[in-house]
Amino acid sequence: MTEWNLGLPIIALAAILLCCIIVLFQRRNTKKIMKTLNQMLDSAIDGSFTEHSFDESLLSSVESRLNRYLTASAVSARNLTTEKEKIKELLADISHQTKTPIANILLYAQLLEEQAIPEESRDCIAALRGQAEKLSFLITALVKLSRLETGVLTLHPVSNTIAPMLDEVAAQFMPKAAQKEIRLTVDSTDADAVFDFKWTTEALCNLVDNAIKYTSSGGSIRIKVKVYDLFCRIDVADTGIGISEAEQAKIFARFYRSQSVCEQEGVGIGLYLTRQILAGQSGYIKVATSLGDGAVFSMFLPRKN
Repeated sequence: MTEWNLGLPIIALAAILLCCIIVLFQRRNTKKIMKTLNQMLDSAIDGSFTEHSFDESLLSSVESRLNRYLTASAVSARNLTTEKEKIKELLADISHQTKTPIANILLYAQLLEEQAIPEESRDCIAALRGQAEKLSFLITALVKLSRLETGVLTLHPVSNTIAPMLDEVAAQFMPKAAQKEIRLTVDSTDADAVFDFKWTTEALCNLVDNAIKYTSSGGSIRIKVKVYDLFCRIDVADTGIGISEAEQAKIFARFYRSQSVCEQEGVGIGLYLTRQILAGQSGYIKVATSLGDGAVFSMFLPRKN
């Protein structure tokens, strides 16, 4: 009985020791597998991955599957690059092939207007010139939009001051606003943000152009800047016709045009293009408006990379 009682602790101790050995072995084995997987993923990331185990282990199976996946991904990436190049060439061809005919139509329309022609013909010439200008704008907008969506045109956001962009937009649209007897004011600012100067200027131009288009004579448009910790906000506030609550979620969709403004010139691309430009550099756009009370379109640009 005594020997039996003495043997129990020894057996228990041996069992505990065996369990510890098994746990340590499993941990060592798991650590080795994780290390191997990490090495495989690192090799996959830098593009140097190759299959080097050809046994029947589970790890070898994972390695083989990863190799097949990466091979398929590389082929897909090459195909995508090829398709982008084709799209880039197509867009360049469209832009080039349409630019000259449209320019010629506008030139001939201008020459006809300078000729001694019957008064009733002048309306037709003016309509011809207006439609040619609309076609030119549409093709230019579609080409820009296609370049952004396909990744052919890339944005290069860097740290910039806001004021030069506001000055450029104001200089471009002051004559158009004055012609319609709209007061356009730009608040001074020393704010900075991270953005692509050329394309963000275009996005802001779209907002100001819309504000002038939908604001009646005698109204006003104000551009101002507010700085937050993470973002810089650029507001374009107008006293125009405003937007109904039901349509506010739709206005940033491609080619969307409200029935209430169908008589106005436009194709419904400007706001969509603006949103795409901002989204491409970690920014976004919001609108605060109600029907008949004007609108405030706010561009948010990140202040840090």
